[in-house]
Amino acid sequence: IVGAKVTPLDTVGIYVPGGRALYPSSVLMNALPAKVAGVKRIVCATPPTKSGDVDAAILAACKLSGVDEVYTIGGAQAIAALAYGTESVPKVDKITGPGNAYVAAAKKIVSGAVGIDMIAGPSEVCVVADSSAPAKLVAIDLMAQAEHDPLAASYLVCESESYADEVLSAIEEHLGHSTRADITKTSLDEQGLIVIVNDMEQAIQVVNVIAPEHLEMHVADAMGYVGEIENAGAIFLGPWTPEAVGDYVAGPNHTLPTGGTARYASPLSVD
Repeated sequence: IVGAKVTPLDTVGIYVPGGRALYPSSVLMNALPAKVAGVKRIVCATPPTKSGDVDAAILAACKLSGVDEVYTIGGAQAIAALAYGTESVPKVDKITGPGNAYVAAAKKIVSGAVGIDMIAGPSEVCVVADSSAPAKLVAIDLMAQAEHDPLAASYLVCESESYADEVLSAIEEHLGHSTRADITKTSLDEQGLIVIVNDMEQAIQVVNVIAPEHLEMHVADAMGYVGEIENAGAIFLGPWTPEAVGDYVAGPNHTLPTGGTARYASPLSVD
């Protein structure tokens, strides 16, 4: 008899960020695959609010998704506590979930003592747009990524400078109504990139070189290009599938490979 025995992990620690913004959806994205896999004990570490409490939405998400224990710790120290254990925090077998640069560095250091999902860098989106894509919608999708973090990267791949100018004008217009305009503008100015291509074949080549965390195919016959896309963490097809739906309800998971690692890495899953 030759086969593979699939065994759930005993204990998993999920890290849920709480710095610039709160992400109750990160609880669901990390806890539910573990629950489906049959993990016996799921622990959540999340930074306290300014008042010292756990955010109510994050706590509710923990309850709904079957988290067994919640620890109010954030940053590199939370990763250390989960990896090595403390008097009050029993150690886990694997740590998953996104975080800032300190969390990512800590996960890299403890990898080996525990398993980790990936070393995730700043979040990123690549929007491929043709002339059928309304510039105002494309602008919103780029901004929705840029508002995460000043280090978030937003890429626009399109076929003409005039279209790129339309998108830039729409971004300027939308910024006037944004509650996170400073973060968004810093991200787009310092990390944003527009690539002008000759045709869709070249656009797909650009995508496969960037290997983006999130890819939006905002083009006619978006489904027809799926076979040519080799490197992307999550792919969103067509005008009514913005990356924002992937952050909350759709797609493979929102814990995704970043920084070009989609060349060899996959989203967090039951596997």
